[in-house]
Amino acid sequence: MLRTPHFCESNVTKLSFCASALSSYTSAPSCTVASPVLDMGFKLSKQVPGSNQHGRFRKTGDCIKHRSNVYGRRAQERVLEEEAPQVSETSPSWTIFPGQAFPLGVSEVDTGINFAIFSQHGTAVTLCLSLPDRLDGGMTELALDPQVNKTGDIWHICVEDLPRSNVQYGYRIDGPRGWDQGHRFDSSIVLVDPYSKLVESRRYFGDANMKFSKFLGTYDFDSLPFDWGDSYKFPNIPEKDLVIYEMNVRAFTVDESSGLDPDMRGSYLGVIEKIPHLLELGVNAVELLPVFEFDEMEFQRRPNPRDHMINTWGYSTVNFFAPMSRYASAGGGSLKASQEFKEMVKALHGAGIEVILDVVYNHTNEADDANPYTTSFRGIDNKVYYMLDPNNKGQLLNFSGCGNTLSCNHPVVMELILDSLRHWVIEYHVDGFRFDLASVLCRGTDGTPLNAPPLIRAIAKDAILSRCKVISEPWDCGGLYLIGRFPNWDRWAEWNGIYRDDIRRFIKGDCGMKGAFASRVAGSADLYNVNKRKPYHSINFVIAHDGFTLYDLVSYNFKHNDANGEGGNDGSNDNLSWNCGHEGETNDNTIKALRSRQMKNFLLALMISQGTPMMMMGDEYAHTRYGNNNSYGHDTAINHFQWGLLQARKNDHFRFIEEVITFRRTHRVFSHETFLNKNDVTWHEDNWDNYNSKFLAFTLHDSNGEDIYLAFNAHDYSVKVSIPPPPLKRRWFRVVDTNLESPDDFVANGVPITGSTYNMAPYSSVLLKAKL
Repeated sequence: MLRTPHFCESNVTKLSFCASALSSYTSAPSCTVASPVLDMGFKLSKQVPGSNQHGRFRKTGDCIKHRSNVYGRRAQERVLEEEAPQVSETSPSWTIFPGQAFPLGVSEVDTGINFAIFSQHGTAVTLCLSLPDRLDGGMTELALDPQVNKTGDIWHICVEDLPRSNVQYGYRIDGPRGWDQGHRFDSSIVLVDPYSKLVESRRYFGDANMKFSKFLGTYDFDSLPFDWGDSYKFPNIPEKDLVIYEMNVRAFTVDESSGLDPDMRGSYLGVIEKIPHLLELGVNAVELLPVFEFDEMEFQRRPNPRDHMINTWGYSTVNFFAPMSRYASAGGGSLKASQEFKEMVKALHGAGIEVILDVVYNHTNEADDANPYTTSFRGIDNKVYYMLDPNNKGQLLNFSGCGNTLSCNHPVVMELILDSLRHWVIEYHVDGFRFDLASVLCRGTDGTPLNAPPLIRAIAKDAILSRCKVISEPWDCGGLYLIGRFPNWDRWAEWNGIYRDDIRRFIKGDCGMKGAFASRVAGSADLYNVNKRKPYHSINFVIAHDGFTLYDLVSYNFKHNDANGEGGNDGSNDNLSWNCGHEGETNDNTIKALRSRQMKNFLLALMISQGTPMMMMGDEYAHTRYGNNNSYGHDTAINHFQWGLLQARKNDHFRFIEEVITFRRTHRVFSHETFLNKNDVTWHEDNWDNYNSKFLAFTLHDSNGEDIYLAFNAHDYSVKVSIPPPPLKRRWFRVVDTNLESPDDFVANGVPITGSTYNMAPYSSVLLKAKL
């Protein structure tokens, strides 16, 4: 008699596909009687001629009892060879069960290891297994019978006697060959399971000798649960109090100047070693450039103008569940990467620093139809996973600028994304996500913009994700620009690109920007003061990984991207930058002083603005990329943090930004939970319509009388400022004057101001504090 499997209630992972995705699902029980072994399609091909060994199997009607639905611990794996995997020489003595449809991916059950994968349009699915004792990299293949190993659109199989770790696996999937119908099946390729929690490939980042390494899933049910510690707790920092530091895990410590052991450079553990720097700087959240498994060697698969580059930013996802394995120390592989990622999060949390992941759900590494690189989704079910153009013979739509666009609001893909996000919260304890090109997530399956995208709403309403910060990059490469209009359900914050542009234009001295500058530093109420949104939903930034560094913003009028190999055609042409009188490096001390002053003006404006400030790694010591505004492909000093330069700037530029961050975090007038009203701010301005005015002054009022006066002079001449009277029984003390040399540019205790006027130098800013 067939029985429905019994699941432990506390361990069940619910896969809530929408009704449209489940239309083909049946009510058949998860356990059925296994067909004879030969019908199971166990392949016995040989590398050694004359081999005549056969496996021993038994049929069974026993149902599978789920042992652990939470994806347990991880497994160390050996490096994949460049060659395509070989089929097994001999067949192990395995017992095969039909398996169960849920959960997707790999799970351990009472009768063995269960594998389940979705493919709606696939007609033949073969599980490929590489066992740890096979030194030749050969694979054993199990063909799934659609009459036995398929429930609805999910293919599944359970294998008894498999090792509980150190097994690599993938799938061969065949199906319709109708390219114009959107199908891209190719049964010759072993595909990565989208739900694999660990992915193995080459062990060392940028290893050119292994650039053709395959990607395979793996699992580990042997390791003990990670020990987060009895005293462990989440920082739980209110959004209004965040100061975000955008950084790249590898680039942060890979340079020799980091002083770390070579085996630790560029790793998750390397970040732990540099936590004291983050604490000294004063940031309390790191936003990590992509840490999902990605293919850094993607540009080197074929001859092309970019085949000299290595993808060091990581915006080329292979799998949405697995941490980047080559960020493990000493080439440790996927299991070590998983464990060390948790160690990094634990250490950052212990230091009071939150972890936000930059996630890329808008496209994958599988490229376009002209030069496809099929590793997973494309070969599993291209028509489901990607947006297609039905009017153009099923070609891929490209709203990502990377050749393909994930169909994020398809019910199956939406559930994949939600499961991925939950996994990073539950398994890795991350605190939030920044969604790359998030406007893609607001498009329907045909690319049409949606007013109420199901995925965006689901993320906002999800119980597990409720404690997380969620941040959108509210635009895509198809022109869907949603700043201030991103569907938010009162939860989503946004990268405020308008803030970036308006601050840049005012500080460099463009005319007609005073009103816009005032709106941005006041919290962009014109964009976000709707419904229940707050000032902190504006993620304020002047610099991010895309574009110029802070130093290059004041040193270059034009991009200098020749090293990218695209003839200067890549990267933005409009950077709203000003070189202060000379393009690039110079020995002119006057220009160098002006550049230093301008960088301080930008940093001060960022840190005194209402909203959530974000700065970029390296700007604390004035890192340069020599005018390259699209440095994604350079695993060199162009992107690597230069710890020697940090030491050289510790007493001037670094000291200034460290002091400004501390001042922000200790003065609540910069982090209002509601938008400013007339009791919160006084604008010392009666000439808003003067197109040529480049000066703005205002006072932020504090209920305790510790008012803050700020003035920004973007003219190329000095301005004599009339200072308003301080609050009763208080005096004005000068804390900041960016025109002064360090340490006078920032005096934490303040310097008393005498008189009612102050002379401000060209391109300078001033902060005064009212004190007893």
